[in-house]
Amino acid sequence: MMNPFKMLGDLNQMRQQAGAIQAALEKEEFEVIVGKMRVVMTGNQNVKVIEINGMADDEARRAVQEAIKKSQQAAAGKLAEISKNMNLPQ
Repeated sequence: MMNPFKMLGDLNQMRQQAGAIQAALEKEEFEVIVGKMRVVMTGNQNVKVIEINGMADDEARRAVQEAIKKSQQAAAGKLAEISKNMNLPQ
């Protein structure tokens, strides 16, 4: 029989590790230049800069950031379904 208290401890440890990874990813930046377009994004998919022809395009940055947010929400929903089906605490 599984010890539920050990399982909660394991889940808490996994959450702490995930938080540490997320903090580390936020500090990393990735820059991509294609033609006359430059994008800077953090490791946790936060779009910091979109430049087209050397000019910042905040509207494009916001649109890309919103698309990323929607895809992350969809992924989180799917993971919640999976954990629910596995009877794991959420």
